[in-house]
Amino acid sequence: MNYDSQLSPHAAATADAPMVCRMRLLLSVSTLLTLFIDPETMGRQSAFTWLVFSGYTLHSVVLYLLAMLEQAMPQNMLIYWLDVFWYALIVFFTGGGNLYFLFFFFAILTASFQWGFEEGARITLASAGLFAATALLAATEAEVSRLLLRTTFLLALGYMIAYWGGSAVAQKRHLALLRDVSQLSNPRFGVEHTIASVLEKTRVFFKARSCILLMRDSESAAWSLRTAMGQNAGLTSNATRIGDEAAAPLLAFGAEQVVLFARPLWPGMDGATRVLDNTLGRWLRRDDDAGASLAELLEARSFICAPLPLRNGAGRIYVASANAFSKSDALFLSHIGAQAFPVIENIELLDRLASQAALREREKIARDLHDTTIQPYIGLRHGISALRHKAAPDNPLIGDLDRLLSMATQVIGDLRQFARTFKNGLVQSEPELLVALRRQAAQIREFYGIDIALGVAGELDMSDRLAAEVFQIVNEGMSNIRKHSDARRGSVELNCANGALSIRIDNECLNGPVGAFTPNSMAERAAALGGRARVVQTSKGITSVQIEIPI
Repeated sequence: MNYDSQLSPHAAATADAPMVCRMRLLLSVSTLLTLFIDPETMGRQSAFTWLVFSGYTLHSVVLYLLAMLEQAMPQNMLIYWLDVFWYALIVFFTGGGNLYFLFFFFAILTASFQWGFEEGARITLASAGLFAATALLAATEAEVSRLLLRTTFLLALGYMIAYWGGSAVAQKRHLALLRDVSQLSNPRFGVEHTIASVLEKTRVFFKARSCILLMRDSESAAWSLRTAMGQNAGLTSNATRIGDEAAAPLLAFGAEQVVLFARPLWPGMDGATRVLDNTLGRWLRRDDDAGASLAELLEARSFICAPLPLRNGAGRIYVASANAFSKSDALFLSHIGAQAFPVIENIELLDRLASQAALREREKIARDLHDTTIQPYIGLRHGISALRHKAAPDNPLIGDLDRLLSMATQVIGDLRQFARTFKNGLVQSEPELLVALRRQAAQIREFYGIDIALGVAGELDMSDRLAAEVFQIVNEGMSNIRKHSDARRGSVELNCANGALSIRIDNECLNGPVGAFTPNSMAERAAALGGRARVVQTSKGITSVQIEIPI
């Protein structure tokens, strides 16, 4: 079956295009030169023979120039089908009795090693059919005896090339996916994000309907079920707790068994369930109906499943599809589990340690907040109030003292509200990130007279640690507006879409456009999260800092 991954056939074809075009040009030019140098050995000739050879050489030159100029030349199977067409014309107009049928192997090779087995097999069948037809039409009676041998040779060797080329393409895609799922995700994104990403990439790779993960924590002995579905592509699926009875159908096979089930092609026949025997190193047929029952539950024609090598607990991963799987698919699924889930366990351990450390820190803050933070502010407010009462009514500092007194009172009120929420575990009506940003924007508006509007599009679905990093980035951006610009207005927009968080921080430029710059602190924070930052000057005199972070 075909696979998708980051290493697509189109990417491979584009990368190899210059080399393929050079070889095509070499073949066409050398053949045309041979026609000039020794025309008698080139078989039957006519005006059409020269026209076909010259046309193919011109065709090769054009493709080569396009590849060298890096133009958007169509890197698809049409080019290789055109090669087959040209070779069929060459065979026909030279009588079919020479070795020009070997040219078909060029198209078979390039198609197989760039697009895989299926395309290579199609090119092989078409090449053999066209060669047999054109050679039969053009051949003499004496040459017909060699036609069957050459056609058989073309079919046999072409199939071997297609098979090995398809294997090479599949191995590249396997390695690309294993590299992708084994990359250590940023722990700030959390273990749920990492698991959801692995499941979705696995589902897409196998072109499957669903990818299901069943895991049990050895400490709690509870089963958790996660699913990546084709109709919900791009949406994060959180873990669902299920009991032993609900998990039983997914545990019908041995804990260490790799399983392949495929329904028959014809109705009325029993499906085949095959289990890999690790001791014997071969596949054994299982005659019970456990595979058929599970396939019906998964609403799939075929499924594969493999165990997860977890240090703590147990688990299995399932891939269900309407297409047929092979034994190599089931083995590769076990490789995905062995490569990805030890990394996920490490992320989960790190996440747990960080959560425990955060809990201890919150407890410490809850104990010390009143004594070390609120009380000094209360003392400061009392001191300012005493100075206010001592000042004469005509003192020019009366207004400043009133503003300082108001600021201190507001900060004390915010801290007390935060302490009550922190202590009692009250639920915010909106994410804590937005609450903190609105509070920060309100203080900048009140203290400095800069109006910063806050806008949000979509749900802010992120972990607490990622939200803390985003707060620091946005807070730095708002502080930069205050410290490094003369703007009286600005805006902050947060948008979660297509698996990424976009942050846009705009401010007006009253004195005209500013020079190019990079907010180093914000750029470094974004890069640490796997994102990037850039600064754009708009035509309306707005400076815009745009940050994109994958979530």
